[in-house]
Amino acid sequence: MRLPEPADFEAPPDTATRARWLAAERDHRPGRLERLRERMTAEGVDAYFGARREHMRWLTGFTLAEGEDKVAGHSGQFLVGAEDVVVVTDSRYTIQARREATGAVVDEVGYDLPGSWPRLLARAGARRVAVEAASVSHALWTRLAEAAPDVELVPAEGWIEPLRAVKTPDEVERIAAACAVADRALAALLPEIRPGVTEHDLALRLEWHIRTGGAEALAFDVACLAGPEAALPHGSPGDRPVLAGAVLLFDFGAQVEGYRSDMTRTLFVGEPSPRDLAVYETVAAAQAAAIDMVRAAVETGGPLPDGRAVDAAARGLIERDGRWAPYGHGLGHGIGLATHEEPSLSRRATSDPLPSPTVFSVEPGIYLEGETGVRIEDLVHLDAPARILRELTLFPREPLVLEG
Repeated sequence: MRLPEPADFEAPPDTATRARWLAAERDHRPGRLERLRERMTAEGVDAYFGARREHMRWLTGFTLAEGEDKVAGHSGQFLVGAEDVVVVTDSRYTIQARREATGAVVDEVGYDLPGSWPRLLARAGARRVAVEAASVSHALWTRLAEAAPDVELVPAEGWIEPLRAVKTPDEVERIAAACAVADRALAALLPEIRPGVTEHDLALRLEWHIRTGGAEALAFDVACLAGPEAALPHGSPGDRPVLAGAVLLFDFGAQVEGYRSDMTRTLFVGEPSPRDLAVYETVAAAQAAAIDMVRAAVETGGPLPDGRAVDAAARGLIERDGRWAPYGHGLGHGIGLATHEEPSLSRRATSDPLPSPTVFSVEPGIYLEGETGVRIEDLVHLDAPARILRELTLFPREPLVLEG
């Protein structure tokens, strides 16, 4: 089999394409806010206070890098009222917020949000405020409640996530561009993979290919796991060498204009053992069963399955095979501004049909502790009204055997 090469995949987006995406993002914000305000009205609240960084960007345009929210104080947190959106900052972020959060009021509250809370609520005319309970600490909640004791704070969870699960065409384009960056990066790394090279060194080189190949950042830290370590679904690379005749698992993603990719490939360094090849083929069949279930619904125009049913299609194939236990994690997850978002494809998913249009991962695996592990992960774009189901991850899925 011919090895994939970087030129097999789409080149990074040009400046004009990136500018078009950012313009589209600005155009989407009024509609996104309108849908949130509809939920606010239905729930009987006057304002919505948000602190999750993906929600900041999606609703206001203000951006924080991965982990930056831990040192940004209150900057980027926002209050949506019936008319205005207020983005709060301290002096470190005010200029950035004015540039990015066009259409919002930027209020430099400094480091004391509770001190400004009554004024912000008065501006919004709010007597009942929904607060992102999963993103606001108990300490901050208490201080906000004490700052305006006559205003009721209402826990809000899952109000924005279902809205973000439905992707616009420009969002899908950015996810696809991130997939192409990841595809090219792994293709560029293949000539460097050989027995004796350490997991750490390969992970570092893959990160270099991602960052120099069109990504603004990693979607998450690169996982590179050799031989028995591939049985760790979320293991980290170490100084362990690549082994001849064993598997080599990569789990990684790129970020392009805020949107992420996520892929896993399990490669063979040297001829695989019959068992490892059989494990791989079983995982590949499980992934195909899940994707085919969704494809059948799309092609017939029938109702879309829920995430539990799609997970059961993959999990059930492995269970019926009977040789190895199936994966213990979920089959997949939505992706966009966050690596893991709605919809969920798992045993714990809701009974709601998959949303559309959306993008989600399909990543079954089999893990044999102390021996080997195989996972294959691809991103899938679903648009039922347009009768579209397509894989955005284009790196080959067939078993790939490198020289050992």
